[in-house]
Amino acid sequence: MKLFYQEMLGFLLVIITSIVIIGSSTIHFATIQAYSQSYSRLEGYGTSIGKLALAKDNPRHELDAKFLKNLQVVMEGEDVNLRIFNNKNRQVYPETTMNWALPQKLFKQLKNGKTVRIRNDHEDGRVTSFSNKDAYTSVIVPWRSNGKLVGVIWIGSRVQNVEQMLVREKHNLITALLSSLVIGGLISFILSYYISRKIKLLSSATKKVAQGDFNVHLKHKDTDEIDDLARNFNIMVNALKEAKPKSIALMHSETKRLIRLVNENLDYEKIRNNKISLIQSRFNATEVLTNLLTQMKQKAIQKNDKLILDCPSEVEVYADKDRFTQIMVNLVQNALQFTEKEKIKISAWRIKHGAQFEIADTGIGMSQKQMKYIFERFYKADPSRAKIGSGESGLGLSIVLSLIKQHGGKIDVDSEPGKGAKFTVTLYDKGYKEFIKD
Repeated sequence: MKLFYQEMLGFLLVIITSIVIIGSSTIHFATIQAYSQSYSRLEGYGTSIGKLALAKDNPRHELDAKFLKNLQVVMEGEDVNLRIFNNKNRQVYPETTMNWALPQKLFKQLKNGKTVRIRNDHEDGRVTSFSNKDAYTSVIVPWRSNGKLVGVIWIGSRVQNVEQMLVREKHNLITALLSSLVIGGLISFILSYYISRKIKLLSSATKKVAQGDFNVHLKHKDTDEIDDLARNFNIMVNALKEAKPKSIALMHSETKRLIRLVNENLDYEKIRNNKISLIQSRFNATEVLTNLLTQMKQKAIQKNDKLILDCPSEVEVYADKDRFTQIMVNLVQNALQFTEKEKIKISAWRIKHGAQFEIADTGIGMSQKQMKYIFERFYKADPSRAKIGSGESGLGLSIVLSLIKQHGGKIDVDSEPGKGAKFTVTLYDKGYKEFIKD
């Protein structure tokens, strides 16, 4: 997949995830608010009617049937129904030949003065439905006088009335979220196009230089690392234009280095943004380290360094084999860069629930300040080495740290100026991964 589509997909995933979280939270809040308002309104009605029943001029605490009938007519205008029970849990309004009563467990709570809220009487197991046709949202309010229960009112409104308001809210929210998605998609497209276009221009320019065209010039604004690459590229091309024919070899070398730098940047972005898939398995790390030393033997000879492998014939590790190899290669290359006419020792051993690997050199070492920044992108402990071609891109240790984090492992560094450096990598067995914070 091209970088443009990768960036576009990444932006869209962030936007969609945010929309889903915000939408779900908003709908949940709107639902709670709608039912809370309905409960408050119904409880207000129940309490007001109760005040009439408990008035001083009504010692028997009874409400006139004709008054209640007229009241019900008024309430129906707001789609509200009511039922009244006496202190013996018998329905007294509306009058019925059926022996309507509230469940004893619920009635006991009412006797203790607790108001009961029922979101949907067709779904609430505490009560039987007050209507076989429509579901009701309701409250049951107790009336008490001198600490004793004198009556209970059930007052409810159809659930569909509450849900209608929620449906409107959902429609409005969906419209707003779709608009956000369209706008976010457009912004993602613009950002992705901007990033991928700069890399595409740099890649195209390097191809032209490789073919012998030195009249290439890249425009840049010095806003990010890619602009830094463009500036360095222009410096390189200008220098090549002024050189004698013998600089052609240098041109090819620098072109390859720039291409490698771009590829390392792309690889680093994929690793940092968790866009790579780790295929982890158990394997013998000793075999990988043995092959690695064979491959890097020639580089060590060129610097009069000696590579030493110190590990048992079998050290089992749980990791992605290719990425494990990349980690070890980068660490050994780093040791070779800062070590000359010395020894580099690679060790490996098993620990409880994992394996450890140590790359120790006797090179120039690092200060505490340098160790603080060595895993940062583009940082070089010795910037002067970039001028002689040994500093590389400054991404090696950043890639190492990102890959180790994705494995759930950790890396420790111990060094002093003039006394070399020691990197210790810990990778855990399956099921024993350690979370490493940034």
